[in-house]
Amino acid sequence: MIATLTKGQSMRLQKFLSGAGVCSRRRAELYIAEGRVAVNGQVVTEQGTKVDPESDKVTFDGRRVTLAAHHVYIALNKPPGYVTSCLQKQETTVMELVAVDQRVFPVGRLDKPSCGLLLMTSDGGLHQRLSHPSFDHEKEYDVTCDRPVSDADLDAMRSGMVITGRKTRPARVKRLSDRRFLITLQEGRNRQIRRMAEMLGNRVAVLRRIRIAHIHLGDLAEGRWRYLTEEEKKALLHQEEK
Repeated sequence: MIATLTKGQSMRLQKFLSGAGVCSRRRAELYIAEGRVAVNGQVVTEQGTKVDPESDKVTFDGRRVTLAAHHVYIALNKPPGYVTSCLQKQETTVMELVAVDQRVFPVGRLDKPSCGLLLMTSDGGLHQRLSHPSFDHEKEYDVTCDRPVSDADLDAMRSGMVITGRKTRPARVKRLSDRRFLITLQEGRNRQIRRMAEMLGNRVAVLRRIRIAHIHLGDLAEGRWRYLTEEEKKALLHQEEK
């Protein structure tokens, strides 16, 4: 433990890295364990180490990081083929689509073949809370399958289906055509919609997320991003505090 870390108002190192926009708190713990973080020139690997943001010098991979004066909140229309990750070798990540001064990272997942609305932020605390399974914000998807989807199939998705040994929560489903429907979920299980379609003997051809909570994709072009409006940001911050 470094002895000179509590001169003033101190905070845990992983919280500092998250607040500085380096990564989420969970990933910060991994970076600390890997020896990639130093405080006042000394590598720190002990979880729970505290730092004074005003007086301690924190570096990540040799580069100094500081707490952000303000956070940014972004809506991105993710194209297919991009990985929802900050760092993933030999893959094209969503980080390449967003150019801002602060380090931002994606909130939640949207698998590589899927497209549509993805939230990104420099606010590590918000990222941590919104990504937690207990946060029940709605997510709406526009789905097109390879083959026609029957009314019975839509009813099965509405009621909940057992995938990977656990039943999905009830969903709202609205038919748009014989192969296309809207589905609104309040959970974010891995590849959930694709797995449900496969259980019904079908396959998802196009999956596009069009809404997260009160934030809509709208007419945002594929591959483009925008800052959240003040109203969207305030509502999101208020909702996650409930």
